Amino acid sequence: MIYTQSSPKEPSYLLCENENQSNILVEKKISIIIPTLNESKNIKATLASTSNSRNVEVIVVDGGSQDNTVGIAQSCGVKVIPGYQNRACQMNAGAMNATGDILLFLHADTLLPANFDRMIRSTLQQPNTVAGAFSLRINAPQIGLRLVEWGVKWRSKYLQMPYGDQAIFITKDKFNDLGGFPELPIMEDFELIRHLKRLGKITLIGVPVTTSPRRWLKKGILQTTLINQIVIIAYFLGISPQRIRSWYRGEKLIKH
Repeated sequence: MIYTQSSPKEPSYLLCENENQSNILVEKKISIIIPTLNESKNIKATLASTSNSRNVEVIVVDGGSQDNTVGIAQSCGVKVIPGYQNRACQMNAGAMNATGDILLFLHADTLLPANFDRMIRSTLQQPNTVAGAFSLRINAPQIGLRLVEWGVKWRSKYLQMPYGDQAIFITKDKFNDLGGFPELPIMEDFELIRHLKRLGKITLIGVPVTTSPRRWLKKGILQTTLINQIVIIAYFLGISPQRIRSWYRGEKLIKH
């Protein structure tokens, strides 16, 4: 896949002076990359959650939406890049066009917390930290979803395995060193995190992002959780990502 860059790279940091030290790097620019496909119901709220931040740009990479996703994003004044069908390709294209020093990969149905930009910059300054992600809040009241959130927190904190719906962030230099997301039809975030774990610490921010409950409610909480685990096992057993994706999208992992 060949990616094109839509504009020249801009300065991505600010310098200031204080009474103790001059020319201190105080604020790296964050590029928020949002892959979309028919997200007109969610994209406006997601974009709104990126506001009230400093030195941040937002890039929406659309995968061929048939609804008004692109129009809504354009009306919000963010950069929109069309034409990439695969989510991994979408995120890589967004990274190629990013002018920031930090990349934040955000799902189109996920809301960022207040002061997310400060938390990200602070986290990436911690020793040995190569990337980070947020805790997860699923926006529905079911008790089963609280158990899912607990499992996500345990997995992310102790196994250092956050997934894409937790808003993964990383410096652009580190992302480029790794070659970006592997261009798989599924499990691209899982594979990126596996590579990052070999390089250093993946830090979990205790404040959560808030994501839509739609995929858990559509298939059922227990079934969705079981499907996710089967997908991981199948991947480790060497079943091709193309076949896993066809199972996952066709809901054929569980027979009714």
